[in-house]
Amino acid sequence: MNLFNSLTKKHEPFSAIEDKRVVMYVCGLTPYDSAHIGHARAYVSFDLIKRYLLKKGFSVYHIQNVTDVDDKIIKRCKETGADPGALTGAIHDEALALFGKLNILPADVYPKVTGHIPDIIDMVGELVKRNHAYETDTGVYFDISSFPQYGSLSGQDLEQIRAGSRIGVDETKKDAADFALWKKTKGEILEFDSPWGRGRPGWHIECSAMSRKYAKRTLDIHGGARDLIFPHHENEIAQSEAASGERFCNYWVHAGFLTVEGEKMSKSLGNFITLAQALQRSSPNALRLFYLQSHYRSPLDYDPEALDSMEEGVERIFNSLGLIREAESAKHGSGAGTGAGTAEDADFRKKSDGHIAAFHAHLENDFNSPEAIASLYSLLRLANHHLGTGKHDHAQLARIRSSIEDMLWILGLVEEKAGLDSKSAAISALLAELGAPAASSPEEALTRLISMRDEARAAKDYKKSDVIRGRLKEIGIIIEDKAGAGGTRWKLA
Repeated sequence: MNLFNSLTKKHEPFSAIEDKRVVMYVCGLTPYDSAHIGHARAYVSFDLIKRYLLKKGFSVYHIQNVTDVDDKIIKRCKETGADPGALTGAIHDEALALFGKLNILPADVYPKVTGHIPDIIDMVGELVKRNHAYETDTGVYFDISSFPQYGSLSGQDLEQIRAGSRIGVDETKKDAADFALWKKTKGEILEFDSPWGRGRPGWHIECSAMSRKYAKRTLDIHGGARDLIFPHHENEIAQSEAASGERFCNYWVHAGFLTVEGEKMSKSLGNFITLAQALQRSSPNALRLFYLQSHYRSPLDYDPEALDSMEEGVERIFNSLGLIREAESAKHGSGAGTGAGTAEDADFRKKSDGHIAAFHAHLENDFNSPEAIASLYSLLRLANHHLGTGKHDHAQLARIRSSIEDMLWILGLVEEKAGLDSKSAAISALLAELGAPAASSPEEALTRLISMRDEARAAKDYKKSDVIRGRLKEIGIIIEDKAGAGGTRWKLA
């Protein structure tokens, strides 16, 4: 497996520090406002990486911080009068619930800045002792001149960085580009005791201290959105390696930007879309598939029309999987031996095995999800064609079914098997209206209704057949007639 490393600017073979164990740190939310579709794009990208590693047999220790000390949080609390802890806790809990709906696997730990102030103070103190940091009247700052490798991640040299710095902001600093490790404050909403007086940590030191505490070694993978490369991740490298004298992370992975109608999301532009709003419009599967149809490092523009086509794509995937399962059930339900009804098809096996191998090969190549999904669709088309021949290679269909289920788990697409319990009364009422005896469950009632419709069609009583189909549609159950052994299938609307 190879991975594009933002630090070296090239694809590199992935090699974990420990055998079959990966430590991954992903920069988490600053919970001052609702999670949005840009957050979801980034976290779906890292969820794909995590899922694939898990499927390959790795254990993944996933750390995702919560930046609950930040200027934006302070500003929001001043504007609203909210308590910082209550505000950030509620927003982060809401975000995790939404990520759960999107089928993003939870992190192993979500450390909060407010719970790790002593760890942050210890790290700042180490940097001061090692002469990588200094104190002024306004705070404690990292001396970038003490770290010769500064700029290696972003590709900027010190003069470029200095030129982009706001020199007039703090004249107490040695260099305009030196960044804050600890900000001195007085009577602020969020502030803590420290050896340098009351204050709060700088943004970058928070991640360094928390990743050190939980990883306890060099990270295998550090992830985040592309806009974090500079200054956040650049500064993380500098302060972490200056404090420890060891490599901070082996692979830096960054997700591309998400825009809306070609523009960066902004409330002032009126194009800010929360994840909750997106999930009201689109299913979780469609939204995930939309994100994954673009390579994780590529820019992506939010497109409602494309999302509608994703809904259709998801339906095609699960309908095809259902047909493959039905072919398996028909074989097993025949009562014949294991070889009955099996027609080995060498060409079908070769082509389908090729599509399965291609899916994994594309993910092995820097998680090229668009090409992997294309291979999945090719496999489904091939399987559908094979099912239409009437001569089924059941052994290969079983292999394909298992492979597709693995692929969908890696992609995080979940088959929605909503129960019939909520429709039980309506189904039973329809059964009684048609003069049939009561059923013991909604599933049995639906099976009887479908049988009654099939009998009506066989007797050319199309009026009765259409009535049953129409009434079921009103209840929210769609009837689909499949040619051949597929028979009649149903799904919830």
